[in-house]
Amino acid sequence: MPFPASHPALERALAAQGYAEPTPVQAAVLEADAEGRDLLVSAQTGSGKTVAFGLAAAPTLLGDAEVLGKAGAPMCLVIAPTRELAIQVNRELAWLYAEAKAVVVNCVGGMDARREQRALNFGAHIVVGTPGRLRDHIERGHLDLSELKVAVLDEADEMLDMGFREDLEFILDAAPKERRTLLFSATLAREIVQLAKSYQNDALRIDTVGRNEPHRDIEYRAVRVAPNEIEHAIVNLLRYFESPGALVFCNTRESVRAMHSKLRERGFAVVGLSGELSQRERADALQALRDGHARVCVATEVAARGLDLPDLGLVIHAELPVNKATLLHRSGRTGRAGKKGVSALVVPYTRRRKAEQLLMAAGVEGHWGGAPTADEIRIKDTERLLDDPIFDEAVVEEDTALAEAMLAKRTPLEIAAALIRTRRAKLPAPEEIYDDPRHGADPGPRSREPREFGQDRDFGGDRPEREPRADMNGAEWFRLNTGRRNNADPKWLIPLICRLGHVTKKDIGSIRIFDYDTKFEISAEAAVKFGAAVQATVRDDVAITPTAAPAARDAGPRKDYAPRPPRDDAAPREFKPRPPRDEAPRSPRANAPGSRDHTPRPSTYSDDGFSTAKPYGKGEEPKGDYKARPPRDRDNAAPREFKPRAEFKRDAAPRDFKPRAPRDDAPRPYSPADSEGGAKRAYKPRAEGRDDAPKRDFKHRSGAAPKAFGEKASGPQTTYSPKPRGEGPAKPFKGPKPFKAKGFDGGKPAGKPFKKK
Repeated sequence: MPFPASHPALERALAAQGYAEPTPVQAAVLEADAEGRDLLVSAQTGSGKTVAFGLAAAPTLLGDAEVLGKAGAPMCLVIAPTRELAIQVNRELAWLYAEAKAVVVNCVGGMDARREQRALNFGAHIVVGTPGRLRDHIERGHLDLSELKVAVLDEADEMLDMGFREDLEFILDAAPKERRTLLFSATLAREIVQLAKSYQNDALRIDTVGRNEPHRDIEYRAVRVAPNEIEHAIVNLLRYFESPGALVFCNTRESVRAMHSKLRERGFAVVGLSGELSQRERADALQALRDGHARVCVATEVAARGLDLPDLGLVIHAELPVNKATLLHRSGRTGRAGKKGVSALVVPYTRRRKAEQLLMAAGVEGHWGGAPTADEIRIKDTERLLDDPIFDEAVVEEDTALAEAMLAKRTPLEIAAALIRTRRAKLPAPEEIYDDPRHGADPGPRSREPREFGQDRDFGGDRPEREPRADMNGAEWFRLNTGRRNNADPKWLIPLICRLGHVTKKDIGSIRIFDYDTKFEISAEAAVKFGAAVQATVRDDVAITPTAAPAARDAGPRKDYAPRPPRDDAAPREFKPRPPRDEAPRSPRANAPGSRDHTPRPSTYSDDGFSTAKPYGKGEEPKGDYKARPPRDRDNAAPREFKPRAEFKRDAAPRDFKPRAPRDDAPRPYSPADSEGGAKRAYKPRAEGRDDAPKRDFKHRSGAAPKAFGEKASGPQTTYSPKPRGEGPAKPFKGPKPFKAKGFDGGKPAGKPFKKK
């Protein structure tokens, strides 16, 4: 169906770009009932929404004029959620309105704001930007919306999810009320409908999304893979499809950096795209993908909305999307404009149910299977080489002369082999990958019955041997050089075995932990792959080698055990009193293991009943005659006489006071001991005072006796008479003296200059 009648300038631009038939959303906005009205459009990603709102705004912007007039205040404002989408919309509107002489200005974050300010000052017909940068220009007075006629919100649901609601409301409130508002969104959620009711007048709702039918140009594939082989699966997918452009989506910036470096090491022409890059780096990455300098782009959700990359035939979800909307928008980067595309979900064995729920919620059917193997990739390479378009190109004379010279010197077989080697050297090598067919079947509902202890694995080295699992017939045993002495535990042994051997937990059977090593079994299907993987992995601390199966353990009890006979509760037990203490000690049990002859300790009591033991102390001999108290016969002795405690001393009668005898005034003679054997000195008492002379009398300074406290000193007193004022001539006033420092005189240096020591 040809394009409906629109503006002649836009029709010429569409014909120049090769647009022959409109998409459903483009045809809907060009209907007669949609002209001049607000639109609320819901359309699938990749359905040509950018050209659709460009055509819808043309009657309002151009009217009957052939071209637009001189640029001044913008007449159309387009708001996009991401910088990349805004740049892409700017590029699309530039060629669409090129015949109408429209000036399109881009205002996005990360670019030079002063350059955008100068472009706005020169005038623009259409302004495309992100919410944050547009609001900044409005607040600074650089963007004038007084002449605005059309406001377009592209990917409105994404802008609300990213938290731009406040910025959108600010921009729309600053625009005139008489404008047209065109709101385009992939889904019409409740928030989108509320926003439309607040800022649209009698909007026409257009819904071109098929609710019950998936995107026919996108083939969904679910690739099951072991958790430790996700990277190998991505490499094989890229090599199997060999698409001119491919997108690998990760959930975090760290994952983007890691995947980008790994693919680059394997020889892929790859670029990265995430929010941590500057706008210049992000633009260069997308331009490299468009120009063909890069074939793979590893990106976060930044590239999931609205990007239209040419020849993008493959989308790989390295990490599962968080919801169905993310899955649909990621996959919508391929299968655009009628081209076919593949969306592959890399699903670890442990996330199968999550992937099934995503596909079911999105309403798409995924084809389950394993990752492409190395042999399948080599077959594909042969087919692509034989059908290469280079063989269909016309042969020029220069090439013919060179080919004849080569045939004269080499055989055709040698030339063909050299061509194959040259072609193969440019391609990254495929990875050997293992697909477990047991994960291909539907696992069915999960069982909620409790499992018995030890049902899955036998982790202990000294537990009874359990019955082998049915799927472990023909399993092979391997030995790991760590055991119980190195704190071996299944919690970290199983992940280590899976990581080194590229297997899953289901491939591991019994585990026997011994003192110095650990033995475990691997299923027959994964044993060959496991052995090759552990041989290729060289580590100093871990060594895994094949070994024989350990000896079976005795499943019987460890020792003879006789249960205690049941107790007769009716008959009470006979009470046996403890023997008295004076009873002789029992002799040791005869023929008992470890028994020996017992020699009793000699008694510490004499024949007359007195103790001969030393008194308690530090081992010194007792002083004088010591006689210990005789032992008391507690059973036959008479009770002790009760003696009441003495009354308190404060209540008793005071003792008679005996004064100390008076001391003689004469000092007693001092006779020091002769410590060195010399003659003893006679004691000579110390004389009174320091010297033999009598003490001097104390004389006061005034020569009189000291006065008593509180008495006034006698004698004449001096009377104070102040100097009379006003008598005699007044002295002239002199100002303050100038400050003179050392080495200066009146602020001028004088004398020798100051020298620092």
